[in-house]
Amino acid sequence: MFAIFQKEINAFFSSLTAYIVMAVFLTAVGLLMWVFPDTNILNYGYADLSSFFSLTPFVLLFLVPAVTMRSLAEEFRNGTIELLLTKPLSDWNLVLGKFLADWVLIILTLAPTLLYYFTVYQLGNPVGNIDAGAVFGSYIGLLLLGAVFVAVGLWTSSLSDNQIVAFVLGVFVSFLLFAGIGAVAKLDFWGSLSYPISWISLDQQYADLGRGLVDSRNVIYLVSVAALFLWLTQGQVHRKRK
Repeated sequence: MFAIFQKEINAFFSSLTAYIVMAVFLTAVGLLMWVFPDTNILNYGYADLSSFFSLTPFVLLFLVPAVTMRSLAEEFRNGTIELLLTKPLSDWNLVLGKFLADWVLIILTLAPTLLYYFTVYQLGNPVGNIDAGAVFGSYIGLLLLGAVFVAVGLWTSSLSDNQIVAFVLGVFVSFLLFAGIGAVAKLDFWGSLSYPISWISLDQQYADLGRGLVDSRNVIYLVSVAALFLWLTQGQVHRKRK
């Protein structure tokens, strides 16, 4: 697993992939946070990171599939998956190695945004007038959302040797899990089932964590969704081995 992890990380940083991912993310979020008038934090009149935490998941919806689309699709297209599977390497080692590498890249991409917290902390009146608990919970939520999106992206990458197809499927499934379920739950005909349906939405789980109280139920649910898609990915890889 660690050999695959190291191989993937080296591939990211020996090419422009990692730097492009970080630059695109930080540019997009930076423009939304500090430049565009509708979401500009300076226009709020008070120190708050709610715009950052509400917009970032939608940036990740597109960014993560762009990272994961090549993970397995490229191996299938180039025929290198057969070479990997002939080595004394289990399906799970391959899947988890790629998952961890992609997730670490997302974590490293999010890390510089901690500067936003310290900036807003200083902008508070008085200094430090910011809900640190909500910020902590929201960052935990972003990391777990990133893990789910990576797992979904790996699964869609295992379904096709075409990276564009893998990207489109990754965006679609991630959006469905994050925002689609919640939108469906708001339809009137669900009645009393509306809340249970909305609860399984990733958006609801993320919002709950963002309230500043890290509930183990939210964490376990998000980890379980990521594990489900990793299991589906392992199944696809196992079929290729046969």
